[in-house]
Amino acid sequence: MLLIPCPWCGPRDEAEFRYGGQAGVAYPRDPWALDDGAWAEFLFVRDNPKGWFAERWFHTAGCRRWCHVLRDTLDNRIAASGPAGTQLPEPDTGDVDEPADPATANPARPAPGSRA
Repeated sequence: MLLIPCPWCGPRDEAEFRYGGQAGVAYPRDPWALDDGAWAEFLFVRDNPKGWFAERWFHTAGCRRWCHVLRDTLDNRIAASGPAGTQLPEPDTGDVDEPADPATANPARPAPGSRA
């Protein structure tokens, strides 16, 4: 489980939140002017990086507010969080390009292929 730092409530379990997708996706200025392809791209096409990614989370079981979280998709480390609409700081990227070793990335979860 993730421990998500809510800007208002402090660190809380991931089960209290709902994932809201990629942060910073702007709503189209004139949605009525979009054709079906452009509308589908706005709704469904998002980045899927390996590494640091800005996400939106809604604190359903707490303050009921949206927040932005900067999370590493390789090992679920969280570098920063803040209210929705704020610019999150850049993470310390010293080892971001190195793939995580599955055996050590999450000690609570067994490595793939191992028996637990």
